[in-house]
Amino acid sequence: MKYFCNTTDFHCDGPTAVTLGKFDGLHRGHQKLIEEILKLGSDDIQTAVFALASDERPYLLSPEEKKERLEKYNIDYLIRCPFIPEILGMEPEAFVKDVLKERLHAKYVVVGTDFHFGHNRKGDASFLKTLEAVYDMNVIVVEKECYNGREVSSTYVKEALARGNMELVNELLGYEYPVSGIVQHGKKLGRRLGMPTVNLIPEPGKLLPPCGVYYSDVFSGGNQYRGVTNIGYKPTVDGSFLGVETYLYDFHQDVYGKEATVCLRHYERPEQKFDSLESLKQQMQKDIRLGKEYFRK
Repeated sequence: MKYFCNTTDFHCDGPTAVTLGKFDGLHRGHQKLIEEILKLGSDDIQTAVFALASDERPYLLSPEEKKERLEKYNIDYLIRCPFIPEILGMEPEAFVKDVLKERLHAKYVVVGTDFHFGHNRKGDASFLKTLEAVYDMNVIVVEKECYNGREVSSTYVKEALARGNMELVNELLGYEYPVSGIVQHGKKLGRRLGMPTVNLIPEPGKLLPPCGVYYSDVFSGGNQYRGVTNIGYKPTVDGSFLGVETYLYDFHQDVYGKEATVCLRHYERPEQKFDSLESLKQQMQKDIRLGKEYFRK
């Protein structure tokens, strides 16, 4: 996959099937668009995702998390185009001519029913359809994906995440919600309590569910582990910063300084402050025991 990041100096080498949008979260609605360009791709038609990058925070997926997920689709191009006046201020037809045709060589353009672009968002799917013959392109408008009678959207995902409803979040995304980072050295309190943990500090702007205890899958170094994750400020210890701390089952390796991704599956309980480290240890032992029961089910 060729990746253009935060630049307007992008281009594709030949005819493409391209889909456009913000793609925050890469939820199941976004996946419908990507699956459509993959159907259109061939030896003669390359596939491209044009993601308007507003750097809007907070976000569901960091730029790197989004890139990693899109790499799994084996698309040919990912263009992360900055939200700047040069792009936002273009008249809709100028955008079609200069961006879609001259830079991306779009033969097929795949968008959702609510797609808007150009100056004052004047361009939409219907406008694109009127230009098919003018610019020798085929515009395919994909209906919204729905779940439980509601359109799947980034807003829907964020609402579920804010409630800690990880089952719904993961259903809307089509994958488990990730929190990625480099494993940091902590205070080694878990090790002293006989329950060593790995610590991540999430990227600034990364949306997290409510502070509390979650059951999770953890990926590092090509391996997968089950875990019990605490998201929060460690109020029993010092409460100094928001972190993601995970106890891993059957894990005895040194992963400090390595990349890891914690994928949240289930919210178990809110974060608590305990009167003593002994009380904290007893609760952690209970969380670990309940986690084993959860994973057995």
